Amino acid sequence: MARSKTLAPQALANPAPPPSADWLRLDQQLCFALYASSLAMTKLYKPLLEPLGLTYPQYLVMLALWEQDGIGVSTLGQRLSLDSGTLTPLLKRMEAAGLLLRQRAAEDERRVDILLTPAGRSLKTQAVEIPPRLACAAACSLEELSSLTRRLHELRQQLADAEIPSPTHPV
Repeated sequence: MARSKTLAPQALANPAPPPSADWLRLDQQLCFALYASSLAMTKLYKPLLEPLGLTYPQYLVMLALWEQDGIGVSTLGQRLSLDSGTLTPLLKRMEAAGLLLRQRAAEDERRVDILLTPAGRSLKTQAVEIPPRLACAAACSLEELSSLTRRLHELRQQLADAEIPSPTHPV
C-alpha cells in the first residue's frame, strides 16, 4: 500500500497545535537553526581546509570522489544536491588546481566523468584528520554525531518527499 506523500504517519497521529504567534519566533524556527548551524559548520571548516587548499564545496566534491572516483557530473550533482550551474564552475576551478580531470565518457559523449588526479587522491591522507577535529569541536561523541547525521538525512528525505497543501481561502 502506497504511503501518502502529503503527511508523514507521525503527523497524522500527532496533529500540530493550532498556529500561534509563538510559531513566528526566530528561535523556534527549525529552518533558522539549520541555517545558523550550517554557517557555523562552514566557518569551522575554513581553517581546517586551508592547508589542503580547498573551500568547503570543493571538500564535499573531494569526499564524494574519494568514495567513488570516475563518476559522472550529473551523478555528482545529485549526490551533492548541486545543479550543473553551480557544479561546473566549481569543477573547472578544481581541474585548474590539478585535483581532478573532466573527460567525456567513451561510451556516451554526452556524459562527462570526473577523475581524481594523483594530487587529488593524495589530499585524502591529509583530510583524514579533519572529522576527528570537527567532532572534538562539536563536543559530541562519535555515536551522537552519527545519530544526528542519520536523523538529518531522514529529515532531508522527508522534506524532499513532502507536499504541503496550500491553505484554503474562504470565498
